[in-house]
Amino acid sequence: MIKPETFAFIADVAENNNREWFAENKGRYEIAKADVLAFIDQLIPELAAADPEFSLETQSKKCLLRIYRDVRFSKNKDPYKNNFGISFSVKGKGVNEPGYYLHLQPGSCFFAAGFWMPEAADLKRIREEIDYNTSEFLDIINHKSFKDIFTMSQEDKLKKAPKGYDTDHPQIELLKLKSFIASFPIKDDAFFKPGIVNKLKNAFESVYPFIVFLRRAVEQ
Repeated sequence: MIKPETFAFIADVAENNNREWFAENKGRYEIAKADVLAFIDQLIPELAAADPEFSLETQSKKCLLRIYRDVRFSKNKDPYKNNFGISFSVKGKGVNEPGYYLHLQPGSCFFAAGFWMPEAADLKRIREEIDYNTSEFLDIINHKSFKDIFTMSQEDKLKKAPKGYDTDHPQIELLKLKSFIASFPIKDDAFFKPGIVNKLKNAFESVYPFIVFLRRAVEQ
């Protein structure tokens, strides 16, 4: 569970996104951060049970993304994120791979899993794997346990067929994807109840075959 005060802090950061306010409220940040880390500690064994490649020894602090924004190349100079991002990675931070992500932001919470913006070589391998093993991939994303929870993101997508594929390919809409992400929204108050851990446990289990498919594609 997450404390409502943690969400209140995130909301206040969004309204007071400056270094002076944050310095005055550093104590609140540390309390909120500790609350999120404790929540991650509850999720790690559930994910490790669902995904054998995810280590039970993973430290929660390795999963929690920094709240400080890198503004060097951004027009938005707000110094802080208006969310807590949690990335569950098998290979560790800084490695682009199929993985799991939990986003805590008042009014915009979601869980996602898959491969976000793979490099060209990996993207090519994923498309080939979908093309060669179409029935297996469709079975995964059309399985009731997957469809009851997840929606495949259509946001990061080519307008035309990728090179090497005909426009009338039966799975051309899947092959146009540049990121392969399955996600679902979560209401804020769900995090204030004990059932949230079991909800995410079910999500880990349901999306695991999707992750395995993507891993196999890029590890060939």
